[in-house]
Amino acid sequence: MTKSIDNMSLAELQAYHKEVEAAIKGYEKKKRADALAAVRATAKEHGFTLEELMSGKVAGKPASKGVAKYANPADPSQTWSGRGRQPAWIKDALGAGKSLETMAI
Repeated sequence: MTKSIDNMSLAELQAYHKEVEAAIKGYEKKKRADALAAVRATAKEHGFTLEELMSGKVAGKPASKGVAKYANPADPSQTWSGRGRQPAWIKDALGAGKSLETMAI
């Protein structure tokens, strides 16, 4: 027969507390794993992976970096597609009075 918690010593209560905490963590971990498996299975039924659904990207379609449209006249290896933030060399050239057309490839 199990001892009532009212009759346990402090050391016994602390040990029991640790066992209960470990059981709760194990239960939560199992529930999370079960939920993840169910979500992965549902995604697979619809022809996706969970990662595809979470990222919003479709597998097999790499993100396009864009084609370079501009090159640094001082260093042609430095290029820019015209998308995203302007590189420092573009900003410097525009600040010096040059136009984007003069740097077009």
